[in-house]
Order: sequence, then structure tokens, then C-alpha cells
Amino acid sequence: MIGQALTGDPESLRNLVGLVGAFSIRLIVAGLILGVTLWLAGRLARLVERSVARLSKSGSTDPTLTKFVAGFARYMIIAIGLVVVLQQLGVQATSVIAVLGAASLAIGLALQGTLGNVAAGVMILLLRPYRVGDHVELSGRQGTVAAIDLFNTRLAEFEGMTLYVPNGKVFGDMIVNFSKSGRRRFELTFTVDYEDDLDLALEKMLEVARADPRVLGDPEPWAKVTATADSGVNVSMRCWASTSDWFNTKWDLLKAVKEAFDAAGLRFPYPHQVQVDRAPREVTAKVRLQRMTAN
Repeated sequence: MIGQALTGDPESLRNLVGLVGAFSIRLIVAGLILGVTLWLAGRLARLVERSVARLSKSGSTDPTLTKFVAGFARYMIIAIGLVVVLQQLGVQATSVIAVLGAASLAIGLALQGTLGNVAAGVMILLLRPYRVGDHVELSGRQGTVAAIDLFNTRLAEFEGMTLYVPNGKVFGDMIVNFSKSGRRRFELTFTVDYEDDLDLALEKMLEVARADPRVLGDPEPWAKVTATADSGVNVSMRCWASTSDWFNTKWDLLKAVKEAFDAAGLRFPYPHQVQVDRAPREVTAKVRLQRMTAN
């Protein structure tokens, strides 16, 4: 048709002009649809971001989740708009959807581990088993949560190391949050001599605990005799402290109880060895022979 139109055939020329005009209209409509799609995607993303941000102020969501949901809404609108644009240009939507489905399947199989981390990250951000700043134990390692994203949870260990734990591994294992309740219990056990006054030992432990302002009054400190050991009697004390004071309170009370026991004259038994000297075999044999002869 194009060749005939170039030779001056009026009918072919009119058909060519009609096709160009129709395609131009389709192209203009496709451009308008694309523009409206991009505008709508941006507007919807901002709307979703503001909506989720309102929830974030109440402490139920996370800024990372806000960005993820807003971006997901944006790209979903853009993907739908592109399908409509291609259909307007004459491309069959079913073919496009089939290609996208096959590509999604291939990408999903290739990145199933990464996508699993993303899915776990979304669940962590939604359920909030821990937050940034919490003291937690994840996959057997303890530390403070430094950051949470869709792929990893970053832990700052107390030794100064930084750990990146995949969200899929975190969400599939037990999560221990030491900061969730705001308080934490600790137990100190001491061994005193069998001849010492046990009531005095328990009284001194409770005095030390109640004198420390970091020890919570509810629940009250608890002290009891918990075991009889080989060289002494075990007395234990249980106290509660806020999560931020837990470590220092525990170790300071350990020192304070030791000093209180020393001041009260309570003794700490310690393991010791007794050496038994045995006579040589020759001497033992002579002694036995002498006893047999005497009998």
C-alpha cells in the first residue's frame, strides 16, 4: 500500500492517510492514558503514604513499611496503565499478561530466597515482634535492633559486632524480645557455710535489694534457700529491674551482697583438696606380715 501511495495512487494514498490518522489518534490516546496513569500512581502513592503514616504515629507501623506499601501501590497502577496503553496501541492484552506471568514465574523461581525474605520482612513490619532499639535474641544471637528493612534485620551486638540476619530466618525461628515488657528479672545465687545463720543471709540479701532504687518494688524482691550443696547451702535472690538497668543492676547487686555478707560475718565456702599420704607398698606388706605373725 505504501508503494502504491508513493506512485500517486489516490485510493492507496487516502488509505495510508487514514491509517496514519487512526494510529496518531491511538498514539495520542495512549499518551494521555500514560500521563493520567503516572499522575494517578503518584497521587495514590502519596495518599497511601499519608494514610499509613497516620498509623505510624500511633506506633503500630514502621516507616519502612510505609515506603514499601506506597511504592507497591504506585507500581501496581503503573503496571495496569502500561497494559492499557499497549492494548490501545494494538497489542493484545492477553499476550502481554501471559508474557508478564511467565517472566514473574521465572523471576520468582530465581529469587525465591530473596522474595521469602521480603515476605517475612513485611510480616515483621506488620506484626511488630520487635522494634528498633529493642534488646532481642534472633537465631541464637543477642543484640540491639539497629535497623529493619524488607530483607534483613541489623543487630548491634554488645561486643561491637554488626549482624545482618535475613528476615526469612528470623521469622521462621523463635524470637526473644527482652524489651517488650519493659522489665526483666534476674537471679543471684550464693553459697554460705552450713554453720552460718541462713535467716541472716536472706535478710541481708533483701536489704541490699530494697536499698537499690533500680530494683522494682512490684514484684517485690524474693530470697529463699534453694539447695544444699556439697560444701555449703545455696541461697538465691530474685529481683526485677527495667530493661535498660538490668545488666548494671545485676552485677552491682552481686558485689553489694558479697560485701554485705562479709560485713555480717557470713562465710563463703570454697572447694579445697585434702591430700592423703600413703605408705609405700613394701612398708604396707611388712605391716601385714607382722600382723599375721602376731596372730
